[in-house]
Amino acid sequence: MLDITVEHHDGYVLCRPAGELDAYTVAQFREALTELGEEKYVLVDLSDVPFMDSAGLGALIGGIRRARENDGDVAVACNRPALTRLLHTTGFDRIVPVMESVEEAVLALGEPEAT
Repeated sequence: MLDITVEHHDGYVLCRPAGELDAYTVAQFREALTELGEEKYVLVDLSDVPFMDSAGLGALIGGIRRARENDGDVAVACNRPALTRLLHTTGFDRIVPVMESVEEAVLALGEPEAT
């Protein structure tokens, strides 16, 4: 079972899935990210996700692509070492900022990429 909360903050929207993000729950996560596709800045907090497989990673990448197509951007907050390792190993952290805390991810949102 995946529980997703969406909070609107000043300047960004926080999407916080809670539960395992896998082939069984990914449709719900993908739908939530699709609904946020019109938002300028989306922060995804994975702190309550104990496990994520390639389906969850694919949904996350799809959400980033939609946000960028609408001139938006995404950052990820993740304080779980196993998930952080997955995001680094797959190169995910090269396409969006992956920060330890929500506060750090908020600061990374919308920053111009270093060239």
